[in-house]
Amino acid sequence: MTSVSLWVQVVYIIASVLILLGIKRLGSPVTARSGNRLGAVGVALAFIATVIDAEGLNLPLIALAVVIGAVIGLLYAKRVPMTAMPQLVALFNGFGGAASALIAAAEFARAYGAGAVDAVGAGSMAFSVAVGAVTFSGSMIAFAKLQEIMHGRPIVYKLQQELNALMAAATVVLAVAFVFTPQPWMFALIALLPLIVGVTAVIRIGGADMPVVISLLNSFSGVALVGAGFVLGSSILIVAGATVGASGLILTQIMAKAMNRPLSNVLFGAFGAEVARVGEDADKVVRSVSAEEAAMVLGFAQSVIVVPGYGLAVAQAQHDLAELAALLEERGATVKYAVHPVAGRMPGHMNVLLAEANV
Repeated sequence: MTSVSLWVQVVYIIASVLILLGIKRLGSPVTARSGNRLGAVGVALAFIATVIDAEGLNLPLIALAVVIGAVIGLLYAKRVPMTAMPQLVALFNGFGGAASALIAAAEFARAYGAGAVDAVGAGSMAFSVAVGAVTFSGSMIAFAKLQEIMHGRPIVYKLQQELNALMAAATVVLAVAFVFTPQPWMFALIALLPLIVGVTAVIRIGGADMPVVISLLNSFSGVALVGAGFVLGSSILIVAGATVGASGLILTQIMAKAMNRPLSNVLFGAFGAEVARVGEDADKVVRSVSAEEAAMVLGFAQSVIVVPGYGLAVAQAQHDLAELAALLEERGATVKYAVHPVAGRMPGHMNVLLAEANV
């Protein structure tokens, strides 16, 4: 190992620590900004070290790609409102999966042309392209539903789950065969079938469950990155991908538990597709109050619990809520907040909005 390669590995370790610390600090609205910065610095260090260590790169083309990506990312970050953040996360997940799949495709084309596709490499390529493809197509459907390009209701048809299971099984069989006899047509099918599964699996999930789906697809994008890391022999990609994959899966489980539903029900239950049955719940009365009546009740209240939701996010009413809470506290009332883990449209969404108003 040369001195340059040794220093590159040291930088990779530093970058990995920064990424882990960044994800840790994202757990609270108070430290989320610094966590974002730490993660960005870690990724930048890993990128620079990789460029220095690699040979035969087209540096002008890489620089052009970096500039284009940075400009697009900056514009989106500045213009996208908080209420549309889940759509942006879905796009990021999709692009991450697509990048991993394209890396696998490029490496397969290079190795196949040179006649140097070994079993380990073939397995890594098949894994990366399959997971990356399903992440990309599934994330695009999630984006379309959240952006209301397509309606949010579940789209269900006969034998849908059976066909999805059949395509998934066929992908696994093809991947195993690909390890022993790698052929371009096999690789194409290993990419195509998961692309279809990503679409047909996510269209049957209702818009209300999209936050859970986005979290799961975020985990998938990390897993796909692990595959790309094995394809390229990159330790930093493996570490970063494993971290994203594990944290995304844990968050998915937390969200499903908070909704009092198993993850299998979210993914396969087509929640919202059926019309609600008339029964015991249909006899319950919904009570609404006017602004004047609410003011009267709050004026005499000694303890107030605020349960914010998506309506507050859409109205951008967090500052008004903070002013109301201050008025109530001046009158001697105790104000508390009950924030559901999936309140808003993504985990932590409501916490961030309230933190903007110093709540």
